[in-house]
Parts: sequence; structure tokens; C-alpha cells
Amino acid sequence: MTDAKTLLFLEDDKDLQSLVCAFLREKGFRVETARTAAEARAVLAKVPVDAAIVDGLLPGVTGADFIRELRGQQPDLPVLFASAFWKDLKSHELLTRQLKVARIIHKPYRPDELYLWVNQLFTKALPPAPAGPRALADVDLVRDELAASLVALNQEYGARLKDKVSGLEALLSAARAGDGVALEEAGVVAHKLHGTAGSYGFTEVSLAAGRLEDALRAGRDWGLVDVVFRELAATASVQVTPPARKEGPSAVLPTEGVLLVVDEDPAVLEEAQRLGRAHVVRVLSARTADEAVVLARRQWVDGVLIHMHLGGEMGGIQAAHELRSTEGLGSLPLGFTGVSGGLEDRVAAAHAGGSLFLPRPFTATDFAAAAERMVAARRPERSRVLVVDDDPEAIAALVHALASEQIEVVGLGDAHRLMEALAEHRPDLLLLDVQMPGPSGFDLCRILRSMPAWQELPVLLITAHLGLEFRLAAFQAGADDYISKPVLKEELRARVQARLERARLSRERAERDALTGLMLRRPFIEGLRSRLSEAQRQQRPLSLCFLDVDHFKRVNDKYGHLAGDRVLTRLGRLLGARFRREDVRGRWGGEEFVVGLLGETAASAKAILSRTMAEVAEMTFDGDGGESFRVTMSAGIAESPGDGATMEALLRVADARLNRAKTNGRNRIEV
Repeated sequence: MTDAKTLLFLEDDKDLQSLVCAFLREKGFRVETARTAAEARAVLAKVPVDAAIVDGLLPGVTGADFIRELRGQQPDLPVLFASAFWKDLKSHELLTRQLKVARIIHKPYRPDELYLWVNQLFTKALPPAPAGPRALADVDLVRDELAASLVALNQEYGARLKDKVSGLEALLSAARAGDGVALEEAGVVAHKLHGTAGSYGFTEVSLAAGRLEDALRAGRDWGLVDVVFRELAATASVQVTPPARKEGPSAVLPTEGVLLVVDEDPAVLEEAQRLGRAHVVRVLSARTADEAVVLARRQWVDGVLIHMHLGGEMGGIQAAHELRSTEGLGSLPLGFTGVSGGLEDRVAAAHAGGSLFLPRPFTATDFAAAAERMVAARRPERSRVLVVDDDPEAIAALVHALASEQIEVVGLGDAHRLMEALAEHRPDLLLLDVQMPGPSGFDLCRILRSMPAWQELPVLLITAHLGLEFRLAAFQAGADDYISKPVLKEELRARVQARLERARLSRERAERDALTGLMLRRPFIEGLRSRLSEAQRQQRPLSLCFLDVDHFKRVNDKYGHLAGDRVLTRLGRLLGARFRREDVRGRWGGEEFVVGLLGETAASAKAILSRTMAEVAEMTFDGDGGESFRVTMSAGIAESPGDGATMEALLRVADARLNRAKTNGRNRIEV
């Protein structure tokens, strides 16, 4: 730094003052120290300072009161405010909007973090960015599902550039005449152009705006400002020509579902094809279970509709078991068709994982409803990303870069409303601009990391500064990653998708039992509570079932603990492959499992569990010594609303009935 800046450092902690002063002086700053407001007034009376660092709590006066006094004498002096006591966003609004504090720094802070913010007040022009495309319109977006909207957005932004530059020129003219507010607004406009123009791909405009922003920060050297502004005006006036658009319909997101119908009757398959065409569902046909498995493994299938009596009595059940046991198809939505639809068929269908049963011949309405339900269940849930930036156009660019069939993007222009937005939208990832009016991205990170509800939320910072000091400060504040302005769409998508996938895997590990693959107790309870609320809204029954391996201690003692683990693993896989998608299954603890069956009475739940327990009784397991053995299970069932309207009541009743079943013998179900 050739032109050393002078700082006033008002801090009553002598040790902190010594540490910070040594660091800042080593970086080339002149530092005048004060420990009280009176000492600070004396410094200001004899030494011109370029900026001030003010602690929030001083002997006899608050830092905010001192800044209020300071503003009467030096309204434009850059001030950094340091505090250990702010906990809400309203204090940011008071300090930044009323007292014009440039930045609030949370204590304890590191000297290198403080240096980052001090240096930003006086930073020189950034080095030129690597050469890149002039605009997003120059990128080949033919295969991008959002190509049309991106091109339109790019052209709209490019058309407004001249107006933005004209407005900036007017602000600079007013600032030259002594209007301090106009000078501040000009800096804000330049800052937004620096970040946002690059996000839209106007690289030269972004770089020129960054140089203008730095020139305005460096002082009132109007000769330099004029030179840099002319560069900006020249780059913004370049005409950007969009690529030739191919004739034909605009790119749209795929909307059709894919339904596999398994039936040996050619007439049924032909009718399914006709109904599929009428309801925009692509229907694949298979006549045997083997054909169905081959098709489902070869391409994406949203759901399978199987004839209950495929190839003979209950052959469809075996086909469902084969599909569900195939790797990658364990959660495939299943439906069954049949002529009778009696209780026995419906119980068998539910046990095999069928979420619905269509009487034959099925109507167009029933077929459409079944297809829609299975497609909705199979398509992955959309992740939600919350973008916080004070520049609406920057938000629009990020939204259009990220929004897809898998990602929903919500924009927020006021950082002071972050807590409300988090509670309302419950995002899976947060994108924060570092430099905003009010709290910075660092400040918001610290707030989130102090709140248990948001400590695990992935946070990415967006910034124009990527020096070592910034990177250290970003990670110390709790950010997971950062990305530089101008934002490259491909890099942004890659980073966001990687963080979302990592967060999903982390949740999966936290919610699933490693041995059985079933839900752990806490997530199971959350899922059961949701199903119970749904059942009560729809006035449907819900059955809660406890299952326990009979005499499991004997298995461990006689055949070995590894054999016991193998038993639990296979039982977990069986329970995971059976029942319906809307049913919840978990490992309660030890050898005890729990299942919630939505829409099933205690009687139908007993019939469904009887099939499961019969399957378990037929399984053969290997002991640690090579010997073979079998196990049985007992169960207790509680039904809502008859046995209780709350989850706690159902758990208590089901547990008592399980204990009674085990007391009365092996392989029993108590209702």
C-alpha cells in the first residue's frame, strides 16, 4: 500500500489493541489508538484519519453513542463497529442505516479478519479476470432446458445497461458537486454492476465497474474516476447479438410419466397403451415377471401396475417381490389390478408393497389417477435453495442459473428478513452475497451457526474478493464454500449440486440404521407423527405395529453375535422391501422393529403382518460355525383412533400387546 491510510482504533481492551495494532501496522496502516471516548476525541482533534474502528462497549459510553456524536463532525468517515453483544438483525439496521456504519464485526474476531474489512475500504483495482465469453448469450445453451428464459433475461439486462450507466453518470455529476448521498449511491451502483454484470456474462462491464468502485473508495480523485467511468461506458455500449434461434417449439421440461404394465392379456396391454396416450403417460408392456425386471433395469420407470394373478394364482405378488428385490428398484411404486379386489387380494397387495389396487377392467379415471400418483411418488423431491442478495438482478441471474426440475430457488433481497425466510421456506442450501447493506454474509453465517436449527445448513458465500484473508474469514465464520463473481453458471450448479448431495447423504446417515437400513427411532417418530396427522385429517385408521425376534439372546449365545447381526440385516431388508411407500418402518432398538400402516385397521394390519412373519419363519440363517437355524417373530398392534388418538398412546398400547404376545408364546400377534 503506497499511500498509507490512518486508522483510529477505539478499543478499551489493551491486549486486543496491542495485537491488532501490530498486525495492521505490519500491513502498512498507520494506527492511532484510544481506549476511551475522550481519548478518541483528542486524536480526532489533532490527526486526520481515513477510517475508524469503534468497539461497541466503552467506558462510560456505548460505541453507538460515540458514532452518533462522530457523525455530527465527520458524516462520511468510514466506520467499522465491533461488538460481542448483538444477537439480532435489528441492531444491524440501526447501525448501518441510521449511523452509516460500513461494517459490523462480531467479537471475538481475528486480526486477519479485521484487516480484510479495513483493506476493503481502501482496496485497489482487482487484477483482470481470465478472458471469457462476452455474455451469456454467447454460450451454447441449445441443450439447456432454461435456454429460452436465459437468453431473454440476458437481452433484457443488456438493454438496460445504457440506462444504468446514464444513471450512474448523473450520480457522479452530483457527487462531484459535493452531494455525499449521491457519492454513496454511485458506489452502490458500481458495486452491483461489478457483481451482477459478470453473473450475466458481461465480463468487461463487470471488470470496469469493479475498477470504478475501487476508484470511488480510494478518494475523490475525479480525474481517475472520469477515466474509469469512460471505460465502463464504452464496454456497456457494445451491442450484444443473440445467437440464431432454431425454428421449432421452445425447450420444455419433460412432463410425461413412464408406467410399466405387467399383464399376460394382450387386450389389457392394448387398453393401457391407449389410456396412456390419452393421459400423456408412456406405457411399457411386459407379459412376465422376467420381462418386467429387464425393462425396469434397462430404463427409468415411474411405477409398475401388475396383474394380481399374473400367470396363475397370486403370480403378481411374486413378480412384485422380484422387482422390489432387484438392486435399485427397492422403492419402486407398485400397484395391482384384479377382478375381485377382495380383502385377501388387498391384504396381499399391501404386504407386497402395493400402494393401490385397481379393479378390472379399469376405467380411464382410475388409470389416470394411478399413473399420476405413482409418477409423483417416484420423481425425486426438489431441493430448495434460498438466495440472499440486495441486488434484484443478481437474484434473477442466480435463479435462472440454478432453477430446474430438481431445484427450486427462492430469492430474498433484504438480509434483515433472513430468519423469517428460513422459517417460511426451510431451504436445503443458502447462497449469501458477502457484501450487502446491513449484515454481511459473514455476520449471517455466524448467526446461523449459533442456532441449533441451522447449524447444519449448507452455506455458500458469493464474493468478488478471493484473497487469503477472505478465504480464512469465510471458513471461520462457518461457510461451507464460496464462489467468485462473476459467477459462472456451470461452476455454480456443480458446487450447489455437490453440497446438496452431500447434505442428503449426511441426513441419510443420520436417519438410517447402518445394520438394517431402516429409520432410526427419532426420524421414525417424526414420520409416524406426520402419518397420524394425515390419517386424522382424512378420517382414516392407522395401525402401529411392534415386532420382536423371539428369543434373540439365544441366537447370539448359540450361533454368535455376527449371526445375530445377519438376522437383523435380512429382516431390515425384508421390511424395507415389503409394505407400501406411505408406510413407515424403523428399528426401534435391539431386535425390535416398528411399522406404521396408514389406512389399515388392526384386523387388516394383522393379516398383513401374518404374511411377513410367515416369510420370516421360512428363512434360513447361517451361524458363525456354519450351522443353519431359523427364527420367528411376535407382534403387538394398536389402532388409531380406537386405541388412542396420540402417538404416545399408540406406542404404549402396541408395546404392551407385544409383551403379552411374547409372554403367551412364539410367533404370535396380539391385537
